[in-house]
Amino acid sequence: MPKTADISLPDPSRWKALVFIALAQLMVVLDATIVNIALPHAQHDLGISEANKQWVITAYALAFGGLLLFGGRIADLWGRKRAFVVGLLGFAGASALGGAATGEAMLLGSRALQGAFGALLAPAALSLLAVMFTDAKERAKAFGIYGAIAGGGGAVGLILGGVLTEYLNWRWTFFVNIPFAIVAAAGAYFVIREPAGGRNRSTLDIPGVVLSTLGLVSLVYGFTRAESDGWSDTTTVGLFVASALLLAAFVLTEAKVKSPLLPLRVLTERNRGGVYLSLGLAIIAMFGLFLFLTYYLQIVRGYSPVKTGFAFLPMIAGMITGSTQIGARLMTRVAPRLLMGPGFLVAGVGMLMLTQLDVDSSYAGLILPAQLLLGLGMGTAFMPAMSLATHGVRPEDAGVASAMVNTSQQVGGAIGTALLNTIAASATTAYITSHAAGATNRQLLQAQAMVHGYSSAIWWAVGILATAAAIALTLINTGRPGAGSVTAASGDGVEDEIKVPVVAH
Repeated sequence: MPKTADISLPDPSRWKALVFIALAQLMVVLDATIVNIALPHAQHDLGISEANKQWVITAYALAFGGLLLFGGRIADLWGRKRAFVVGLLGFAGASALGGAATGEAMLLGSRALQGAFGALLAPAALSLLAVMFTDAKERAKAFGIYGAIAGGGGAVGLILGGVLTEYLNWRWTFFVNIPFAIVAAAGAYFVIREPAGGRNRSTLDIPGVVLSTLGLVSLVYGFTRAESDGWSDTTTVGLFVASALLLAAFVLTEAKVKSPLLPLRVLTERNRGGVYLSLGLAIIAMFGLFLFLTYYLQIVRGYSPVKTGFAFLPMIAGMITGSTQIGARLMTRVAPRLLMGPGFLVAGVGMLMLTQLDVDSSYAGLILPAQLLLGLGMGTAFMPAMSLATHGVRPEDAGVASAMVNTSQQVGGAIGTALLNTIAASATTAYITSHAAGATNRQLLQAQAMVHGYSSAIWWAVGILATAAAIALTLINTGRPGAGSVTAASGDGVEDEIKVPVVAH
C-alpha cells in the first residue's frame, strides 16, 4: 500500500507563474534559431570571416549544452526561483551586449554568455513547473503549454528573425530578448512561490561539473566540426574520443561520489531514460528539417526571410494544437507511451511526405500538409515527454532531471544539424557528379542536386523518428496519471502517492 501524505493546497498564483515561465522558455528556445536568418547581415556589418561565422551559432550551443547539468544542479542548490531570475537578468545583459557588438569578439562573447545564462534558467523553469503543478489534470494543461513552446519556439524564431532583419536591423534579434527577460524576471520575482523543502544543499560535485561540461562541449563541438571539416578530420575524431572518455569518467565519478552532480538514479529509471533518448532523437530529425526547409524556401524557391518565416506557421499551429488540444486532453486518460509513440510516427509521416520534395513542389499541396502532420505529431509527443522528465524524481533532483531534457534537446539539435547536413552535402555532390555530363542548364542542375540532397537526408530523419517511436513504446511503461494525484519519490527512494485536493474553479 502506498503511503499517503496530505499537503497544502496548490499555490493560487501558479497559473500566473506559468505565464512568466512560458515567456522565458520561449525566449531561450527561439534564441537558438532567431540569429540564423540575421547571421549574413551581422557577418557583413562586423566583418566576420566565412570560417568564423559558424561560431555565432556554435558559441551559444557549446555554452548552453555544456553547462546545462551544472545549471540544473545550481537551481537545486540555490532554489529554482532565484536561479530562474538570475538566469533571466543575465540573459538580458548578454543580449544587450550582443546587440551593441562592435566587432567579432564582442558578438561571440555575448553568444557564449547567452548560452551560459540560458543553461541556468532553462532547467530552473521546467523544475518550477514540476514542483508547482501537482494535480494531474492541471499538470497536463501546464505541460501542454510548455511542450508547445519548447517544440514551436524554434520555428517562431525563424519568423521573428525574418521580420526583425528585414524591417529593422539584425541587432534587434538580440535586443528583442531584453523586454522578454525583464518582464519574465519581474513577474517571477513577485508571483512565483517555490514550495519549501525541495532544495538540495549537498556540497557541489566539482569533478562532476568539470567532466560533464568538458565531455558535452567536446561532443557538441565534435559534431559542429564534422559538418565543416568532415567526419574523418583528425580534430573531429579526437573530439569524439575525448568526449567518450570524459563522459565515461563522469559516469564512474557519479557512481562513487557522496553528492553527485547527476545522481545515476535520474538516468536509470526507465521512463525518464526513455524520454531523454526518444526526445533527443526526435530533435535530431526536427532541427535538420528546419535547416533544409529554410534553405529550400530561400535558395531554391527564392522566398524572402519574412516569407520563409511565415511559411513555417502551419508547423507552429500543428504543434500548439497537438500539445494543448490532443496531448493535454488525453494525458490523464491514456498512458504516456500511447501519446509519444504515435506522435512520433505521425511526425514521421509528415517527414516522409517531404522526401518527395522537388524543385517546383507545391507549397499548399505538399509542404503545408507535411508541416501540419509534423507539428501535430511532435506537439502530441512533446507534452507528455516534458511532464515525464521529472517522473518519480526526488524533489532535490528536480533541477538536474529537468536539465537532462534540455541537454538531450541541445545535443540532439547539434547532432541533427551536423549529421543531416553532412548527408545532404554528400548526396548533392554525388548527384552533380553523376548528372553533369548531360546537363544543359547548370543553375537548374545545382537546384536539383540541392533538393536531392535534402530529400536524401530527410529519409534518414524518417528513420530516426521511427526509432524514437520504438524507444518510447518500449521503454516508457508508466500508466496514465491519476485524476487527482501525482507520484513523487520520498527520501528513501520509494515512490509515494501524494493526495492533492482538487480545487473547483
